[in-house]
Amino acid sequence: GSPITTEERRLREKKHLNDITAARLPPLHHSPAKLLSIEESIAIQIQQKEAYEEMQARLAAQKLAERLNIKMLRFEPEGEASMQYREVRDED
Repeated sequence: GSPITTEERRLREKKHLNDITAARLPPLHHSPAKLLSIEESIAIQIQQKEAYEEMQARLAAQKLAERLNIKMLRFEPEGEASMQYREVRDED
């Protein structure tokens, strides 16, 4: 037999694989990977780390509140009187 090229062999193997299985790769829904500069990569990693830590802190606070049966209510010791000093009034 004549020697076949690697491209022909790859196509033949792919055709054989298509004949023996119905499994297919899922379609690519996202854009292909792109190269980032080191600065962009570091900025994204820092942003993701901060978001992750904030989410972890919120979850920990929620679990602690549930464990201690703490109810978060609005605290107004003097009612509306505490906010009256902030109102600006004309003296005229």
